[in-house]
Amino acid sequence: MAADAQTVQTSVLIVGAGPVGMTLALDLASRGVEVAVVEKRAEHAPPRQRCNHISARTLEIFRRLGVAAEIRDAGLPANYPQDVAYVTTLTGHELTRIRIPARADRFGSVGYADSDWPTPEPPHRCNQMYFEPILQRHIQASPRIRIFYDHEVIETTQDDSGVIVRARIAGSDKELLFRAEYLVGCDGGVSTIRKAIGASFEGASVISGTRSVLVRAPALLGMLHNKPAWMTWFVNPGGFGCVVAMNGTDLWAFHIWLPSRAPDFDSVDPEIAIRAAVGGDLEYDIISIDDWYGRRLIASRFRDSRIFIAGDAAHIWIPFAGYGMNAGIADAMNLSWQLAGVINGWGDPGLLRAYEVERHPVTDQVSRVVMAIALSNLDTDLVKNPPATLIEDGPAGDRIRAEAGRYLYDANVGQFACLGLNFGTYYEESPVIAYDGEAAPAYDLLIYHPSTVPGCRTPHLWLDGGVSLYDRMGSEFTLLRFDPTVDVTGLSQAAAQRGVPLTILDLSSGGGGDIYRCKLVLSRPDQHIAWRGDSEPENPLELIDLVRGAPPETSILYEASV
Repeated sequence: MAADAQTVQTSVLIVGAGPVGMTLALDLASRGVEVAVVEKRAEHAPPRQRCNHISARTLEIFRRLGVAAEIRDAGLPANYPQDVAYVTTLTGHELTRIRIPARADRFGSVGYADSDWPTPEPPHRCNQMYFEPILQRHIQASPRIRIFYDHEVIETTQDDSGVIVRARIAGSDKELLFRAEYLVGCDGGVSTIRKAIGASFEGASVISGTRSVLVRAPALLGMLHNKPAWMTWFVNPGGFGCVVAMNGTDLWAFHIWLPSRAPDFDSVDPEIAIRAAVGGDLEYDIISIDDWYGRRLIASRFRDSRIFIAGDAAHIWIPFAGYGMNAGIADAMNLSWQLAGVINGWGDPGLLRAYEVERHPVTDQVSRVVMAIALSNLDTDLVKNPPATLIEDGPAGDRIRAEAGRYLYDANVGQFACLGLNFGTYYEESPVIAYDGEAAPAYDLLIYHPSTVPGCRTPHLWLDGGVSLYDRMGSEFTLLRFDPTVDVTGLSQAAAQRGVPLTILDLSSGGGGDIYRCKLVLSRPDQHIAWRGDSEPENPLELIDLVRGAPPETSILYEASV
């Protein structure tokens, strides 16, 4: 260790300043926690361009943090279609189209694949290169967050009192020492922190390969044979892949699929691949080329004592359904309130057990759903051996294009309008949830069944005046009371006795419709349900202890009158 290394003290140290790490930092700071972030990239390094989709659930989180509106204004022009199109080539035949509203039409839109969702924040298509700088600005403006660019972690140790991290400053032999109560690795698929906790990736290491080519091509928009789309998939005898409109004018990302578990990236000539996608010649300048593997990998563990991992450090899967980064942000939201509860004194250290118990099975489940979607696209004759008639004019070509269009729509509408994936997450067997014996609705990619079964997402409601329920809820625990005559003195006093922040929100009787069947629903800081009932539990203090991570030795089911 360098003798002159300076020391930085903080409550939580986050390694990695991508979207997951920055969201975690912002959420912790909003809960009064001091945070330091270490990032090996330079401060003004261009953002990565991998993520193109911000899920509704992620935008609900961004809404709580006060950044959703700003992010929703970023990306494509307001009137640019955010459809997903399937074509033979960009200048050829359209096979099918999944309609998604432009952001100018997003609110109040009907007749689209993902319209009329039960949320104040429907999904948004925007590349990471545009929304990551917004998060960065908010990070840098927060008085509770310090960020250290050009620092690479070289050693991590921990004991009962905290974590010590050594980081080297880029381009020098100088080091900085960090001391924190907790460490969270949000440092991507080659995570240093994952290795530090002895976790290993398990699953399918390579499914396929993709060569991504970012180009500037001002003429392409005017060459399109069909209506523009946010994402256009092409399939023809010359190749398979997709083209993403980055800014709606001249920036385009060509993603060329390599159908092999041992892909030879050098076999993809960008000029030939782009010509196959376009269906002719195109003038362009290559900005960058990125080669990457499609995988399905889940870390064997998400935690070792005071050290945690989240996002790509914990799980990676092929980016169908657009839920890679979004799953990482769900990790961040789940972990943040637990860390904040322990650091702020009202959470028992046992609260932190819930993170791995809740998130590991969910991410494994999502990874398998995404894998099935990927294989329904990639492992087909249409993609592997597209017939020559697919691109030919005439009745035979029309017939096979119609068949291909029907198949592609049915196989893919779910991944671009995945209502269940966004809202159907259910935490099962958590040590900090009071289950009552009722099973949660079956998980379905497409379908969401709003439910107050403990462990489910707190269903959204529009209140009088068009106000979102989520905007009325407290930042920590919220007790929703649908009958003001129900006495909640015991719960209120128990929460106060343990120092647990609790907001009691009275809602009109019957305002919850058929969804909120119980008069009382306790929602956690991450908007998942912790308990429900028609009256207070017999022992309110026991319930408060359970949800703050200090449960009794024997598991207790809190029966609800439903």
